[in-house]
Amino acid sequence: MKNRLMVGSFVSFLVGLLSGGALATPSTTYWTPCVSDIQPYGVWHVGIDNYFTLLTKTTDSPAAGAFATDVGLTVGVIPSGPLQAEVGIDLLEPTNDPAFFNGKIGVPEGTLFAGAPSLGLGVFNVGFNQSTQGQNIMYLMVGKDLGSAGRLHASPYYTGRFSALGLGTDDTGWMLGYDKGFLPVKDFSGEYSKWVFAADYASGSNALGGGGAGLYYYFTKTISLLTGPVFFNNQAINGKWKWTAQLDINI
Repeated sequence: MKNRLMVGSFVSFLVGLLSGGALATPSTTYWTPCVSDIQPYGVWHVGIDNYFTLLTKTTDSPAAGAFATDVGLTVGVIPSGPLQAEVGIDLLEPTNDPAFFNGKIGVPEGTLFAGAPSLGLGVFNVGFNQSTQGQNIMYLMVGKDLGSAGRLHASPYYTGRFSALGLGTDDTGWMLGYDKGFLPVKDFSGEYSKWVFAADYASGSNALGGGGAGLYYYFTKTISLLTGPVFFNNQAINGKWKWTAQLDINI
């Protein structure tokens, strides 16, 4: 009964966000949230994401410049059972309206039946000011662990807001995500892969469209640094490409 009440509350929370908006970040693969990972209950995640330019001149177009730095905080909110959920807030600075929200709910593999994929329903890029933010991107994720071959995730997405905000012509699309760990180690923080290769892609001629590939380095099980290039489908909005460096810490 407790989980049912929490599910209802969380779904109501998602609906409230959608009626209420730059890329606020829930749990992600690389550039997109197309991943089955959800923060465990009570575990806080601090993320600092930077997307900066290389080999770019100051005379290039404004779209060619660096993105605002994204400082995010996400936490798991369901205490027990197979159902998992997270909510988060991101601050993008410098921007005029810096606060964005995200939420995600899902179940791990094998929950619905033996061999069932992981499932997730989420929303991200939800802001206060609907005239300048309010991308309200919804997605439904399906994921599968392929064992030694890594993990694969796929998801359609829908917003209905990119065209309204002048952020592209496509309001729907799909996302793919993949990751694979290497060099397993064990220390005081537990067992984990020291290196993780990650790649993802989002279709669409809009602010979300694009992707890339890079490497996570885990200092410990709870602290990692991701780096690599990100390319974009609509260069008029995001520029040709950026280099990303993302620090992630679980507390």
